Amino acid sequence: MSHYTTASIIRRSKILIVAMAALFGLMTLANNFTDYTAYSEYIGQILSMSHTEGNESRRYRAISSPMFHHRFYWAIITLETIFTFSFLVGTYQLWRKLAAPRKDFHEAKKFAIIGFSSALFTYQTLYVIILNEWFDMEYSAQRNAFEWARNNIEYMFLGLIYLLVAKDG
Repeated sequence: MSHYTTASIIRRSKILIVAMAALFGLMTLANNFTDYTAYSEYIGQILSMSHTEGNESRRYRAISSPMFHHRFYWAIITLETIFTFSFLVGTYQLWRKLAAPRKDFHEAKKFAIIGFSSALFTYQTLYVIILNEWFDMEYSAQRNAFEWARNNIEYMFLGLIYLLVAKDG
């Protein structure tokens, strides 16, 4: 495959999209581990609804257990580790199959698909559904990661669509 064909450029762009998602995952994990206390407290404040304004009728949902806060945060870290590892492996596999026949390049997308799917699960389920909808994160002026999660969902969803839909030779 010539280095300057449209198909080879599309393949490289797919590798780049997956590599950027892997870099995002690595940076997120670095933040989570190097400033564990701050992020753990952040999640704990959302779960305990300590900064939630209004909606007093839903305060029964608050969970004030520090042990639960840490476990929930570790669930986030675990899922972020899974999708980061999947993106790293997916980037490597796609790079290895850059000049391979179309079927082989398509088969190399497996880990990237797992990465995008698990990232979507992480941000949609843990942040949007649980933290935002159940624990009213959106009603906190100080502790609101809804836009951040939504931006991640948009990138991951568009990356998954592009990886699967655009013809790659």
